[in-house]
Amino acid sequence: MAYDEQLADRIREALVEHGLTDVEEKKMFRGICFMVNGKMCVCASADEMLCRIGPEYKEALEMNGVRGMIRNGKALKDFVFVSADAMKTKQQFDSWINKALAFNKFAKASKK
Repeated sequence: MAYDEQLADRIREALVEHGLTDVEEKKMFRGICFMVNGKMCVCASADEMLCRIGPEYKEALEMNGVRGMIRNGKALKDFVFVSADAMKTKQQFDSWINKALAFNKFAKASKK
């Protein structure tokens, strides 16, 4: 399971900056996912960040460096992969983290 450790550290730091206490790390999606309040929020997967941003994903797919998530041949709604180029600056990176955290409040937890 290869993922960018520096990206994972950036995500950890961003979640700490937001003062979150209910964060769990799980290995999934070929990387490490950060579960916030028991719900998948953001992942470091290879050199990309997987963000669960909700209905905004449709608009996000129009942006350079953003692609949808395909699982078992089916496009998944709410999720986007963000390339390193689309999160170079702190402002860009923080924007994706903020989108994921905003949707996390409304997201449903997966069935256990």
